Amino acid sequence: MILKYLANSSMLLKIVMLCGASSYAFGAAQAQEAKIGYISSQRIVNEALPYKAASAKLEQDFSKRLRDLQDMDTRLKSMQEKLEKDAPVLSESDRTKRQRDLFELNKEFQRKQREYQEDLSQRRNEELATVLDRVNKVISQIAESEKYDLVIQDALYHSARVDVTDKVLKVLNKQ
Repeated sequence: MILKYLANSSMLLKIVMLCGASSYAFGAAQAQEAKIGYISSQRIVNEALPYKAASAKLEQDFSKRLRDLQDMDTRLKSMQEKLEKDAPVLSESDRTKRQRDLFELNKEFQRKQREYQEDLSQRRNEELATVLDRVNKVISQIAESEKYDLVIQDALYHSARVDVTDKVLKVLNKQ
């Protein structure tokens, strides 16, 4: 019944034309394959000189503060041990004074440690953002010059033939 209706109308002609056009479009899309590239973020972070330089700069800038914190921690432990050892022979006022000194030093240590972590985190984020911007520019340059349609980072699976990480590392490490 439907076939009789379609045969008697121009609807059949329209359906045939639509099917033909869509198969032509599908065939044209199949003929032009997309060029896809893959980037390993982990390799970029581990092997790119800009990341290594940023890490070394952070370590250099924060090493003195870290040493100071480690020294303060050693002092705190030493004071705690000395207080525990001397507690039986100390007068009540001396023991209270040492406990107060220990408490104050511990509070200062906690504050400095928190400030150190916050400052380090902020600077790390700033440095990484700068490096990430450079990495993204290099990836974009390679994608444009080699006419990639899509570049993916950290895929679950990728073929070695689409991996362009080495190209990005080469450009980054030359800069």
